[in-house]
Amino acid sequence: VQLQASGGGLVQAGGSMRLSCAASGRTFDILGWFRQAPGKEREFVAAITWNGRRKAIADFAKGRFTVSRDDSKDVVWLQMDSLEPEDTAVYYCATREGSILYSSSNEYYYWGQGTLVTVSS
Repeated sequence: VQLQASGGGLVQAGGSMRLSCAASGRTFDILGWFRQAPGKEREFVAAITWNGRRKAIADFAKGRFTVSRDDSKDVVWLQMDSLEPEDTAVYYCATREGSILYSSSNEYYYWGQGTLVTVSS
């Protein structure tokens, strides 16, 4: 599987940004979003089944972030609203097979290259 995350950039606090993850090469069951801030460990953001029917989202993201799938394309979106400087990180998408929406990055097999999101105060 080849994954291409994009959509990052610079945004002011309180603003919004939408990230996309395009998948190619083979189908998969679960796609997860993770992020890693400087000096911190990689953390779970959200996950979605490929059919879009089940989703999981981290507590810090609830009410602000939404994960969805574009039915017409092999693309998964991460809509991020009410962004805070603490959301500054490199955001990665990753995939795995199976039916469980794991939140551990160790459970994901294939990773994209990441896209940098910077939220200014």
